[in-house]
Amino acid sequence: MRPILSLLFGVALLLLGAGLLNTLVPVRASEVGFGDGLIGGLSSAYFAGFFIGTFIAPTLVRRIGHIRAFAFYSVCCTCTALLHTLADAAALWLLARLLLGAALVGMYTVIESWLNAQAEPRHRGKVFATYMVVNLGALALSQQLLRIDAQAFVAFVLVALLISAASLPVLLTRQALPQFPPAPRLHLRRLFQTTPTAGAGALLSGLAMGAFWGLMPVYLVRAQLDAAAVGTVMSMTILGGAALQWPVGYLSDRFDRRLVLTLVCLTATVAALLVPLAVRHGAALMVVAFVFGGMAFAIYPIVVAHLVDHLPPEDLLAASSSALLLTGLGSALGPLVAGALMAGLGPNMLFAWFALMLGGIAVFAAHRYRAFRRRRGTGGNFLPMLRTSHASLDLLAEPAGAPRAPDDGADTGRDATDQPSPPSSRP
Repeated sequence: MRPILSLLFGVALLLLGAGLLNTLVPVRASEVGFGDGLIGGLSSAYFAGFFIGTFIAPTLVRRIGHIRAFAFYSVCCTCTALLHTLADAAALWLLARLLLGAALVGMYTVIESWLNAQAEPRHRGKVFATYMVVNLGALALSQQLLRIDAQAFVAFVLVALLISAASLPVLLTRQALPQFPPAPRLHLRRLFQTTPTAGAGALLSGLAMGAFWGLMPVYLVRAQLDAAAVGTVMSMTILGGAALQWPVGYLSDRFDRRLVLTLVCLTATVAALLVPLAVRHGAALMVVAFVFGGMAFAIYPIVVAHLVDHLPPEDLLAASSSALLLTGLGSALGPLVAGALMAGLGPNMLFAWFALMLGGIAVFAAHRYRAFRRRRGTGGNFLPMLRTSHASLDLLAEPAGAPRAPDDGADTGRDATDQPSPPSSRP
C-alpha cells in the first residue's frame, strides 16, 4: 500500500471538500429561495458535467500527464466552488455545477488510472477495497462539516481549501507516472441484448440516486431539520451504503443475482416510503436512512457483478463502461424530473420517485428471474464499488491468465437470453 498512500491522502481531502459541497449547494440554494425544480436542475447540471467530463478527461490526461492534469482539475474545482459566493444567481450556480462535475470526474480519472497502474494484479482487490473505504469514509465525514456555524461563504471557502489541499500529496509524489489506457468502446445495444437486467438496473438506479444526492438535503431542510441534522442523516445513509455492501454481496454470490436485486430494491423502496413517516423521530429516521443507503448503494455493484457473470473478460470493460454511461444519464435526468414533481406536488414526491424507480428495478429483475429460473452462473464475484470514472473499472478487471468459470450456459445455469446471440440469429 505504500506507493499509493499519497494518492489515498489526496482522495480523502478531495472527498471531504466535494462531499461537503454536494450537500451544501442544495441546502444553501433552499435557504436563498431557489425552488425545488431549480435545485433539481442544479444537481442535473452537475451530473451532466460529470457525463461530459468522462469523455474529455482521457484526452487531457494523455496530453499533459497525470500530475499536471490533477493540478489543473484541482484549480477548476476550487474556482467553481468559490463562484457560489459571488452571487445567488441561478445561471451562475448552474454553470458552476456543470463545470464542477466535469472537473471532478477528471480528478477521479487521474486518481483511479494511477491506482490501477500502481496496483499489482494480485493486489487489485485490496487496493480497490481500501480506495472504497477512504472514499465513502471521507464522504460520510464531510457531511459533519455542515455543523460549522459561520457565514454562508465560509463553508464554500472551506470546500475550496480542502480541494486545493488534495493536490499537494499528489504533486509531491515521486512515483512513476502511468500510461493512460485507451477508452473502451460503449455498446448500449449489446448491453441490453446480453444482460437486460443490468441495463435496466443501471439506468433506473441512476435516476433514483441522482435525485437522492441533489434533493435529499432539500427535503430534510423543508422538514425543518437544521444543518447539523441534515449532515447526520446524510452521513448515516452513506455509512449504510458502506456497511451493508459486504453482506449484500455475500448473498449475491450465493443466490441468483436477479433475485437478490429484487429483494434489495424492494427493501430500499419500503425504506424510502418510511422516511416521511420517520422524519420527525430522530432515532427512527437514522435507522431508515441507514437501511435505505445500504440497499440503494448496493444496486450498482450487483449490476456490475451480473455483467461479469454473463460476459467474457474481453467484453467486460466496455460493457461496464456502458453501464456507467447509463447511470450517468439517469443521474443527470433524475434530479430534474424529481425536482419538478416536488415543486408541483410537494416534497414527499421525492420518495414516490425513489419508490417508482427502485420498485421498477425490482419488478423487472423479478420478471427476469421468474422467466428464466435456473442456477446462477459463477463467472464472477460481487465487489463493493463506486460509480466514479471508467478508470475505476480497470481495478476490477481480472489479472491476465486468471481462471474463469466455463461459459457453457447448461453448466452454469445462465439463461439463453442473457447470453450474446449467435451471429446467424441477428438481423
